[in-house]
This record gives sequence, structure tokens and C-alpha cells, in this order.
Amino acid sequence: MKGLVVKNTGSWYQVKTENGDFYDCKIKGNLRLKGIRSTNPIAVGDYVEFTLSDDNIGTIHEIHDRKNYIIRRSSNLSKHSHILAANLDLVILIVTVNYPETSTVFIDRFIASAEAYSVPACLIINKIDLYNEEELEYAKALQTLYETIGYPTFMVSAIDTDSLRNIKEFLKGETTLVSGNSGVGKSTLINSLLPEPLANTAEISYYHNRGVHTTTFSEMYWLENGGQLIDTPGIKGFGTIDMEEDEISHYFKEIFKTSKKCRFTNCIHINEPDCAVLEAVKNHQISTSRYHSYLSMMSDLTSGKYR
Repeated sequence: MKGLVVKNTGSWYQVKTENGDFYDCKIKGNLRLKGIRSTNPIAVGDYVEFTLSDDNIGTIHEIHDRKNYIIRRSSNLSKHSHILAANLDLVILIVTVNYPETSTVFIDRFIASAEAYSVPACLIINKIDLYNEEELEYAKALQTLYETIGYPTFMVSAIDTDSLRNIKEFLKGETTLVSGNSGVGKSTLINSLLPEPLANTAEISYYHNRGVHTTTFSEMYWLENGGQLIDTPGIKGFGTIDMEEDEISHYFKEIFKTSKKCRFTNCIHINEPDCAVLEAVKNHQISTSRYHSYLSMMSDLTSGKYR
């Protein structure tokens, strides 16, 4: 039988068949022995083949080829990755400039990973109803920065349905991964987008200005006007996976475009002479924050942090 993986709890997978039936499934043992360097060889969004036992429990024995996927470094196994979702049309990163603050390094690492795995990305700046004037100006500056680079960016309040109209239209018919740091209002936003609220929410830990995890597994939800949202557990860090030193600049659109003017074709934009990227940073044509994120990812490789 063929089906779509719609929930992953870590040990069990819920699979939806073409006729709309749902089955709880486990993985056949040898699927873990095919060279997949991942803590979860199957992810939400995968199409799989499975067989049913007499007690109606499925065993997944084949994964169909993916058109794409997005991964991050596993939180406890540095040489392994964790597949967040597969077969995506779009990935959304929800960020906040406070309550809690999302760092630009985290944003840029996430976007770079989306670029590396051929998944279009956009940003949602949430909780604009909570920001003071200075924070709101910073949020607008972030929106301008990322839209200028080429990433659609929305400023919303998840509790204000009027501010979500453009997002609902943008997501229509798409299979979209929704991700973000813990506490950015991901579950609240998903609830606001769905016909009926489903996802759990929790208060922010104001003592640390950080969120608490409310999603403990990945799950797919269906939008009223067509399309699906895939919710994932909140993530605190985003390590680079399988990126070579000369590739990282390719995943920063503006750096890659500017790098074509560098004197050396193998320029890595750190201290080489006649580097067009360094000149663009100096002249504020490339954002300092983006360049610092690029250096951070390059540092990961030289330190062996995520290899």
C-alpha cells in the first residue's frame, strides 16, 4: 500500500492512504541500514510503501524518491542529521525580535540550509502587537533586508486574524514546513491559520525570555483552502550539514552574486585581495549581519564543529 507520512512521533509514523485512511506504522529494520546518516530516515511529507499485519499495524518497507527535503544537525549526534520534512513547496521560518529574540545568525543558517536543499523560504515576523517603537522599527528593517535579498517577509500578530490574510493566500495549495525557535508563537500562528485549532500552545518563560517546547513531534495539518502545514518541534540551534567551504557562499544569494566580481574564482571572502564581497560589506551593499552569519558558518567548518 502507498501512503503519505503525516505524523512522526519518533518511533511511530502515521500514514494516510490515497483513499483517506490512516494507519499507524513502524519502520522495517533494514531501512536504517541503507547509508542514511539521519536520526530519522523517514519524515513527514515522505511517500512510502507499507504492508499491514493482522492487527492493522503497518510496516514501512520502501521510501519513494523525494523532490527535496530540509535537514538540520541532530541535537545530540554531531555526525548525524535530522530530517525536518520532505517534498516541500515552501518553508516558513517564524521569528520574533523580542519575546524571545531570534538571532539573525539563526535566520541566516536556516535560510542557507533551505537554499542548499532547494526549498523556497520565507519569513514571518510575529508578535508585532507586543513591540515598542524601537523594536517595531527593527522588525521593519529586517523585513526590508530579507525582501531585498529575495525572501518574502510578513509582519503579523498571530492573534490578529486580519494580519494573516496575505499569508493564507500565499500558502494556498502549498505543502509548507513551519519552523522557528521555541516561543516565537509557531503553534498559535498555526492554530490561527487552520479551520479548527489543533496545536498546543504554552506561555513564554519570561525569566529567560525563551519559549518552552509545546510541539514534541512533527505533524501535517490541512488548510481550509487547500495546502498543508507541517509543524515541527521548536529548535534552538541550526548546524550546517554536508557543506563544503567553497559552497557556503552559494547559499547567500547576495554574496554569491557579488562574488562573481572577485579577482580569484576560489575567493572565500575573508582576507583575499580585490574581494568584491568585502568591498560590498564595507560599502554597506551587503548587510554586516548577513556577512557575520556567513563567517559563522565558515567557522563551523574550520573548527570541525558540525562535521
